[in-house]
Amino acid sequence: MSLVTLLPFIVLIGAMFLMTRSAKKKQQQAASMRNDMQPGSGVRTIGGMYATVKEVNEDTVLLDAGPGIDLLFAKNAIGAVLTDDEYNRIVHGIEHDLKSDSDVVPDDASSLSDTETDESADEAAAASDEKSVDLGKKDTAEEPADDAPAKADAESGAAEAKSDDEPKKTDGDSDAK
Repeated sequence: MSLVTLLPFIVLIGAMFLMTRSAKKKQQQAASMRNDMQPGSGVRTIGGMYATVKEVNEDTVLLDAGPGIDLLFAKNAIGAVLTDDEYNRIVHGIEHDLKSDSDVVPDDASSLSDTETDESADEAAAASDEKSVDLGKKDTAEEPADDAPAKADAESGAAEAKSDDEPKKTDGDSDAK
């Protein structure tokens, strides 16, 4: 056999090797994540339920889903172990304190320049409101020229003559004989 005939098989085997290798890496990462769970950490199950780890056993995890609600899950049913900030943001709606972060970028650039005052900004906004542009489609019908009605009549007359030549078909009629 030549190298040309073996090349597709070699490429196929190489692609299969790379795919199985990446799948094994993902499985190992998921297993290490599940083994690193500790009581008190927030988790998301594969079903989408958020809970706090209460107890970790060899194959199972006891989760606290709410006051007085303890659920027993298999370790394989844990989809992700969440950081404390992420868990609090999702479950309790507590946002991370942005004031402690440095250099928060404002939504608009007006607060970055000292040259424009609030009064001039208000005047510019009022001027832009006065110059509003209507982007709606306007109906502009062109007036027909003198020969336009004659053309329309000629076209409709030709269409009627053509339809008169052909017999009208009903639902059951066909051209086949």
